[in-house]
Amino acid sequence: MSDRTDPPQAPATAQTTGPGFDRRMLEALLCPQTHGRLDYDAERQELVSKSAGLAFPIRGGIPVMLIDEARALD
Repeated sequence: MSDRTDPPQAPATAQTTGPGFDRRMLEALLCPQTHGRLDYDAERQELVSKSAGLAFPIRGGIPVMLIDEARALD
């Protein structure tokens, strides 16, 4: 038996409504190209790597950390 308790589950609708992205994920995520820090752009729903010049989309609250899916920064 384990002492671990699982966190409460969010309702299924929470993925499609509201902001969806948990900013605490930024502590664990790194740019897949430079392994550097990412910044959250709430307006565009992207994680931005200034060092790589890329913005990774967040879809349904889930960051898509594929270089092929990233947008080049202007």
